[in-house]
Amino acid sequence: MLPDGLRFIDSWVNADRLDRGIQLMETDDRATFEPWIAAWTDLVEFEIVPVVDSVGAAARTASMRGPGGRWPG
Repeated sequence: MLPDGLRFIDSWVNADRLDRGIQLMETDDRATFEPWIAAWTDLVEFEIVPVVDSVGAAARTASMRGPGGRWPG
């Protein structure tokens, strides 16, 4: 069961070895992961990696570019 504020989106498993799974979760507060991790930590190891969708990434890179859309340097 997921804590309030943590939403499961999708999951994938390493196709070759089936030894690593990736869970895509959504939350506004990273602390909501803590109860979920605590419930499973005796069985699996966790790595939390914040991500953004491609629209968010494009907006972020656009703000990093200089005049005319060029990269600085």
